Amino acid sequence: MASPASRSEADRAGPERMRLYLLFSLGRDRYALDVRDVAEVLPLCPLKQVPEAPAWVAGVHAHRGELIPVLDLNQLCFGQPVQRRTSTRLVLVDYRSAGSGPRQRLGLLLEQTTQTRRLDPAAFRDYGLQQGDAAYLGPVLEEHDGLLQLIRVDDLLPDSVRALLSSAAEEGTA
Repeated sequence: MASPASRSEADRAGPERMRLYLLFSLGRDRYALDVRDVAEVLPLCPLKQVPEAPAWVAGVHAHRGELIPVLDLNQLCFGQPVQRRTSTRLVLVDYRSAGSGPRQRLGLLLEQTTQTRRLDPAAFRDYGLQQGDAAYLGPVLEEHDGLLQLIRVDDLLPDSVRALLSSAAEEGTA
């Protein structure tokens, strides 16, 4: 049996405070999504291209009768397209299109998306920098192999993009 001193921070936090996160990489850095925002993780698949869309719009995916806009998060954050590897996934998330509006489905292309981990949300800490347009960048967690940063799905898209997606969704239901 492990001594109390050798138990990890996650073990000391207690199971009632732990939350499950999906881990992935953007560039050289590691990030996490709260799985409560994740609807499904799919293998990489062909997407319908959207002519004249911004480079970070990877395309549209038809999934169970629903047309889902897909964003390349690496392209959005760093201006480089996601690398298509066996660990690259299409992650379907639910986000609020306008503050308190209804949740909508959005696809994200993410690299090295092969792990989940239970972590204490209180262990993520603010690092004291203003994010500007990158309001989706949340607090960080210091781990033995570096920092892990939380991505807030509801803050992922700027208002102008939310408006575009909201109007497209409304047209689709009309």
